[in-house]
Amino acid sequence: MQFHQLTLHYYFIVALTLLWVAAWGSLKYDVEGVVPAGTIIVDKSGHGNFSTLQQAIDSIPHNNNNWIRIHVNAGIYNEKVLIPQDKQFIFVEGEGRDTTVVEWGEAGDVVKSTTFTILADNFMARGITFKNTYDEVIARDQGRTITWAPAALVAADKVSFQGCGFVSLQDTLTDARGRHYFDSCYIEGAIDFIWSNGQSFFKACSINVTTARLPGGETGFITAQGRESASETSGFVFHSSSVIGTGPALLGRAYRNYSTVVFYKTNFDNIIAPEGWDAWFNTGHEELLTYSEEECYGAGADISKRVKWEKKLTGQDLNKFIDVNSFINQDGWLENQPA
Repeated sequence: MQFHQLTLHYYFIVALTLLWVAAWGSLKYDVEGVVPAGTIIVDKSGHGNFSTLQQAIDSIPHNNNNWIRIHVNAGIYNEKVLIPQDKQFIFVEGEGRDTTVVEWGEAGDVVKSTTFTILADNFMARGITFKNTYDEVIARDQGRTITWAPAALVAADKVSFQGCGFVSLQDTLTDARGRHYFDSCYIEGAIDFIWSNGQSFFKACSINVTTARLPGGETGFITAQGRESASETSGFVFHSSSVIGTGPALLGRAYRNYSTVVFYKTNFDNIIAPEGWDAWFNTGHEELLTYSEEECYGAGADISKRVKWEKKLTGQDLNKFIDVNSFINQDGWLENQPA
């Protein structure tokens, strides 16, 4: 079995883990306002309130119901970070995704190896990069194998990222559960690097495919979306974004039966494999999948050789995806986050 194929063991572990996370439910609190009640400074050199992001998170009271800003000064913070379910209304602010970086170098477990894990609803991050450095240098002759090395796991509702970065090689962004908004973000990887069962809107994001780093001329996979039934509302929408880097790469492969991915007005470099998509676990039931490219452009946007079952969306069928309010913001949660 090739390195990029999921084993049955992995398949069931991931399924059980996501069910376990979802089973925690979602605690709800009343928000007193969208202005942060206070600011915590993180500085690795010791000139702030704390020297690590995790220390700052740990200092916030459980069941917090006011937005708290954590400002992370420029620097590389070598740590794993977890925001537990009962610490909502946290706003993590870096000084730019190129200068404020949280990184860790662990791999082999799609949950435990993650650099940054968010389990709490009502979260926002701006101007910071989350990185898994495990596959930063591929050296198979030194016993280093390509495997699951997530940079971030998002298993919470009402979560947004603005001007953030997510960097790894395989399973970079585990978009597991809830509604998420990514604005002007940078996401890098080669294998299933935006994956799982979240309901997410990617606006003006840069998707960097690094397939050239894979040995043996392997084909990369940008998405592996995990919608399981027609009654679910999850899916990935890429609006006015760009796909750059090295290929070949497929836009997505069907991690579950109703996998849903839409690219709209997105610029593709000449790196997209002609067929575009792979039914993967859903071969023989392709009619259940919703894979679509609408009004995309660039050297890689030629759809003449795409799989025959790629969907053409128009009118209301398209608008329910490409309108952020229809897709993820029905209750106006984006307006209730810090400005």
